[in-house]
Amino acid sequence: MADTSGSATTKRMGFAVPEKMQLHLAMLTLQFGYAGFHVVSRAALNMGISKIVFPVYRNILAFLLLLPFAYFLEKKDRPPLTWNFVIQFFLLAVVGITANQGFYLLGLDNTSPTFASAIQNSVPAITFLMAAVLRIETVRLNRKDGISKVCGTLLCVAGASVITLYKGPTIYSPNPPLQRTSPVLLALGDAKGKNWTLGCIFLIGHCLSWAGWLVLQAPVLKKYPARLSVTSYQCFFGVIQFLIIAAFCERDPQAWLVHSGGELFSVFYAGIVASGIAFAVQIWCIDRGGPVFVAVYQPVQTLVVALMASLALGEEFYLGGIIGAVLIITGLYFVLWGKNEEQKFAKAAAAAIQSPVDISNNRPTSHIKSSLAQPLLGSSTDQNA
Repeated sequence: MADTSGSATTKRMGFAVPEKMQLHLAMLTLQFGYAGFHVVSRAALNMGISKIVFPVYRNILAFLLLLPFAYFLEKKDRPPLTWNFVIQFFLLAVVGITANQGFYLLGLDNTSPTFASAIQNSVPAITFLMAAVLRIETVRLNRKDGISKVCGTLLCVAGASVITLYKGPTIYSPNPPLQRTSPVLLALGDAKGKNWTLGCIFLIGHCLSWAGWLVLQAPVLKKYPARLSVTSYQCFFGVIQFLIIAAFCERDPQAWLVHSGGELFSVFYAGIVASGIAFAVQIWCIDRGGPVFVAVYQPVQTLVVALMASLALGEEFYLGGIIGAVLIITGLYFVLWGKNEEQKFAKAAAAAIQSPVDISNNRPTSHIKSSLAQPLLGSSTDQNA
């Protein structure tokens, strides 16, 4: 059922914004928010913030922001909490919060925001591959949608491999004098001494964790249909897990102190903008526009990140990263096109099997859904990035 409250409000104010336009504006804003997260996170790492302390503070803020909405908005939809659900939420947090965010920060520290964003475009294809291996997704190689999904997955794997194995020559380098004129930009500049290959391996681990979380959360959400509550529980357990890791790996008390306004801003941006607000906006976009509509905007984030990182961090562009990004984005569109064709085929098949007797008796037609409609992009793309 369409939400008419928003349109009614705009009409009373003397103007009306079509819902489709609202969706496009929301998605564009979302991509800028996500792009800012990549750049802000890298700036925070360059300023010396701990890679363990940063996700602890981020998830505490996200938990505190989501908790009241989850409690009041999902009061009627939330099933009773049992030990079985607690274990499932804890394991989801291991994959979707701790491993996901940990690998991301380790990879980002050794590469750059542009390539971290580019390689994330492979997540839908990796999700499809995992679901196919686990037989959640059926691959029909005798149809164009099945061939398209397989080709898209291979392109994404090829793109990620190129980014990892081939750095290549510098294609673009910002003007050094611009970097020297601003002490702030100089402090945030691209860190030296990176291990590019290791960083890309960490980012692949990040994408695998993210895709695994998307696949594994689907059956949990069927039993516990309260998405905000599930995410709140995961943020809570993610904080606990990072604190356990910190007990062994981060024993310096100074690491837990915020030493500058830049560090404070990065933590609040990650927890409130990139986790809480972005999650709520994306849920609305998925509900109104569908997961394919949301996924199509993902490559826009890579372009915005490249521009932001070049201006704010003085980031250089390398040939290998550009070739890999093009392969991954092309593969993403192949997978999304295949998913879209699969949904059309499912609807046509549902209409074909409906008998005239069912039509005359006004019996409801069975609605065939794509098995990956939820896992593909059913959660915030960068909620756990």
